[in-house]
Amino acid sequence: MRRREFITLLSGATAWPLAARTQQPAMPVIGFLHAGSPGPLAPSVAVFRQSLAEAGYVEGRNVAIEYHWAEGQYDLLPAMAAELVRRQPAVIVASPAPAALAAKAATATIPIVFNAAVDPVKLGIVASLARPGGNATGVNFFQAELGAKQLGLLRELLPTAARIGLLVNPTNPNFEDVTKDVMAAAATIGVQIDVVQASDSREIEATLATLSRNQGDALVVSGDTLFYIRRLQLATLATRYAIPAVYTDRAFAEAGGLMSYGTSTAEGYRQLGVYVGRILKGDNPAELPVVQSTKFELVINLPTARAIGVEIPSMLLARADEVIE
Repeated sequence: MRRREFITLLSGATAWPLAARTQQPAMPVIGFLHAGSPGPLAPSVAVFRQSLAEAGYVEGRNVAIEYHWAEGQYDLLPAMAAELVRRQPAVIVASPAPAALAAKAATATIPIVFNAAVDPVKLGIVASLARPGGNATGVNFFQAELGAKQLGLLRELLPTAARIGLLVNPTNPNFEDVTKDVMAAAATIGVQIDVVQASDSREIEATLATLSRNQGDALVVSGDTLFYIRRLQLATLATRYAIPAVYTDRAFAEAGGLMSYGTSTAEGYRQLGVYVGRILKGDNPAELPVVQSTKFELVINLPTARAIGVEIPSMLLARADEVIE
């Protein structure tokens, strides 16, 4: 063999593996858009990653996840969603509803899997629960629709309660609907609702101090990402001012809150992983029905009850899914 032919053959042999590598499909990227903060949401993200792994997608091995956190600032979500869409991920995970709305406004083609505390049909994220249509599907975990039940629990705990505070975040696009639902429920049981607002940690502190001065009997803390990431602050302040409070997620009771009633956050994030795995395998989000959470849990923190001087009725304790001793 001539020297020139040998060099040509050798260069072709070395070039082929490089060409083969460049033709291999790129690792799919999941865009993760969340209104919260990575620290407080770490357990939920771990559940999502585990569910995704069970579907065959392991982060760093055969799928990449690009995280975008708004740190409780809802006004940042539209720009973050637009930046994420420019990167063209295979699918976007958006939680909670404000993030889903931002993602939906940013793209009509990239699949979106959302977690929403309110009716996604009412918000315009999907056409219907059974057949979402468009590019989005996900989980509805009802936190914004539990006000009547939470008021009932407080009334059972405190039969003579006449004034109950409702803490909402005015920057959350859902806060007006939540307020209307709670006010309507309050009218049926004859209690007065004092709507109090907070959109950052300083306002949370000022609001609970004001509620204490005004001698409010109890407090309903609405479902909101800011309140979730500031749950230790809320639980601490409610205990300091001896305000019996009910929250939307067990994480509040675990942080020292008196009582929580809501759907399972872990189950919601598990379902996110299931749906993202199905979409990565080719399923169409338009044909994946929105999952409606069915697991509700009541958690009561007895040390907090003792600290604020509240006795939990035995019937209420008996119905609790978990009592923190």
